[in-house]
Amino acid sequence: MSRIGKKVVSILDGVKVNLQGRRLEVAGPQGTLQYELRPEVSVAVSSDGKSLQVSASEGREARAFHGLTRALINNMIIGVKSGYEKKLELQGVGYVCSLKGDELTLRVGFANELKKKVPTGLSVTCPDQTHIVVKGCDKQAVGEFAAAVRALKKPEPYKGKGIRYQGEVIKLKAGKSAKS
Repeated sequence: MSRIGKKVVSILDGVKVNLQGRRLEVAGPQGTLQYELRPEVSVAVSSDGKSLQVSASEGREARAFHGLTRALINNMIIGVKSGYEKKLELQGVGYVCSLKGDELTLRVGFANELKKKVPTGLSVTCPDQTHIVVKGCDKQAVGEFAAAVRALKKPEPYKGKGIRYQGEVIKLKAGKSAKS
């Protein structure tokens, strides 16, 4: 039995959980998220409506989905209550970003501008020309979009130029001149 799966998921104030058959819907101030439960896993809401308990049937796959389901439900509850945020920064001379409508435009050392469409449900802002803030209630969508933007120009290992997460440390390599 999963150690994480055994933990009770507490439902935060202002969050409503609706369980209909295999579909779990979580609504809060930041938005609404839905999740289709696997057949190996079952969810029970407590009588007072303040907590959830995830249980799984016997078997290898059921044990694998037990902790996963609990973690996903917990992330949904936290996401609709307070939301998730990823911050990116552009490092390099002449590297700039701007937001036009629902399209993120990046100039990161290529001959042309890179454009990335912002998915629905996410909020992207550019507080200045070298920082990008991605916010949303779905943890997976926020992380996936931030990773896709970072993948457009990963930090290179010699000078560290590129798009990186805020606070990310890039281990720089010594160049040719350090050989002697």
